[in-house]
Amino acid sequence: MDLPTHPRPEGAVHELMAGHAAQAAELLGHDAGRKVRLVFRLDPDIGSGQAGADQPRDFLCVHAPILIDGAAPRCPKPVARRRGTGRGAKADLLQFRPMNAAANSADPADQSLLAAAQRALSIEARAVQALLARLDGRFAAACRLCLNCQGRVVVTGIGKSGHVARKVAATLASTGSPAFFLHPAEASHGDLGVITRTDVVLALSNSGETPEVLLLLPHLARLGVPLIAMVGKPESTLGRAAAVVLDVSVPEEACPLNLAPTASTTAALAMGDALAVAVLDARGFTKQDFARSHPGGTLGRQLLLRVEQLMRTGAALPEVRPEAPLGQGLLEMSRKGLGMTVITDGEHRICGVFTDGDLRRTLDRQIDVHRATMREVMTSPCKTIGPRELAAEAVHQMELHRITALPVADAQGRLVGALNVHDLFRAGVV
Repeated sequence: MDLPTHPRPEGAVHELMAGHAAQAAELLGHDAGRKVRLVFRLDPDIGSGQAGADQPRDFLCVHAPILIDGAAPRCPKPVARRRGTGRGAKADLLQFRPMNAAANSADPADQSLLAAAQRALSIEARAVQALLARLDGRFAAACRLCLNCQGRVVVTGIGKSGHVARKVAATLASTGSPAFFLHPAEASHGDLGVITRTDVVLALSNSGETPEVLLLLPHLARLGVPLIAMVGKPESTLGRAAAVVLDVSVPEEACPLNLAPTASTTAALAMGDALAVAVLDARGFTKQDFARSHPGGTLGRQLLLRVEQLMRTGAALPEVRPEAPLGQGLLEMSRKGLGMTVITDGEHRICGVFTDGDLRRTLDRQIDVHRATMREVMTSPCKTIGPRELAAEAVHQMELHRITALPVADAQGRLVGALNVHDLFRAGVV
């Protein structure tokens, strides 16, 4: 079916194709604020004709009418200087100053926003504080169930409680308690098979009446699996079916409508963290245990990498004897690139070190550098580290003593390696 063309939009398209529309919008930034160069030469017939559709938007912080149906476009008054941009277009260079985020705003709208945020944080803080009075024998019983679990802690929940359950499961798993999240809706469609008789189930539900979670109860009862319920209503169906109930109820949500799960999810998350930390402490979980489940990233490298894995050995070690001339020590330090040379005896026992700092101090003392020996200018005794120490400990020693390199010594004090701050940087420990 052929429809008549609308003259104004068709004309507007031709005008745009002919280059009579806006040519450019350029955003410039500098330290003092933001400059926006806008080109305002728009055909008055490009309006859609729909009420409100052609009103200017808050684009690039410009609050001025640009498109006006049936009239020539009007440009905001320039606040800086006017420039031509070519092809007859006129551009206004507008200066905008960003709001100082640290300043106290007197805008009533801002005050209203801040008041709402303060109210939300206060409500959630009170919700968490109220949990302290509920840490009783039931909480200890929940901890014992997790500690005595021969299988895994299966954490379940749906909706916002499901998001919290995922986090609680991740925290338990990373702190020594094998755990995983089970989606209750998927459980009733085949995933129930992952739950075994040796597991413990931790179910989260604010109402305690979540249908998807309640469907799990008969299966758990058949298996005899202990159930810990973290609920906002202890007398709910889920609460009555559980072996242990953790009360995470809140008097109100932070949401002004008292509808969106806010304070209730914060309380559940805090109780889950408390459970994981209490179990962690009871297990005697160490930094090294934590590192084994976090091998990736800086944390894992700091807690797993040892000095012997990073240190330089063999021909890469800068080493001279105490009677060697200073010049020889300097050459050794330059060749090996560690910023130091280690002075050792005939059995490679460390006698001292000579560093860039020692060289400056030697020059300040006006020692004859052509006749001086390493024994005269070395620092002795010196700081060393063992090969089995964590690389993070090497970082700590360097920061504590304000040095950039360390000799590595065995139990008998013999030189077995050396490393500097650049080795630690490359390994990602720093």
